[in-house]
Amino acid sequence: MARDLRGFAAAAALLITVSGMEAASAQKPGGVLKIYHRDSPATMSILEEATNSTEIPMMGVFNNLVLYKQDVPQNSLQSIIPDLATDWSSNEDGSELTFRLRPGVKWHDGRPFTANDVKCTWDLLLGKSQEKLRANPRKAWYENVETVTADTDMAATFHLKRPQPAIIALLASGYAPVYPCHESPRDMRQHPIGTGPFKFVEFKPNEYIKVARNPDY
Repeated sequence: MARDLRGFAAAAALLITVSGMEAASAQKPGGVLKIYHRDSPATMSILEEATNSTEIPMMGVFNNLVLYKQDVPQNSLQSIIPDLATDWSSNEDGSELTFRLRPGVKWHDGRPFTANDVKCTWDLLLGKSQEKLRANPRKAWYENVETVTADTDMAATFHLKRPQPAIIALLASGYAPVYPCHESPRDMRQHPIGTGPFKFVEFKPNEYIKVARNPDY
């Protein structure tokens, strides 16, 4: 009798394990994830805000040209991986850094991402565009950048005043998202449009910031 009970218990345990595995494998995307945030940022514009209070909730809305690999504990030049760029290269004297861009990427409003968006973003940061950022806390990061050109729709080049191998480290930071040319800096403060895995939904100061999964990412 005892042997039969042990056999029944083992069979029941196996059944529970298999059932649990089936339940886990049957999980579907969806639902709501709530994360408590330490602050109510002034705006949703990463380029215009000085702290990571905006970067934390908004980084998933945008993409960089390159990014630090997220599962590597310490940032380094060796942990930088492609994001909107597929690869990059320098010329012989190190005065030009060219990025080849990922094809088929779209902004959240459906418009195509091109090298012109890269140029527009750094024109804003360098103070060369007709429209201006209200605040530009990281302008000093790019003092060595003479200009950024859109060589083709899918290639952009940073022209440097002197060689700066570590500029790629600045571009991999969470503070270096690419902005769309067709959206004004003013509108990006409250209704940002990105290319990232999450779309901005709503920002209610002192209450919540809402984003939603981008099904086309």
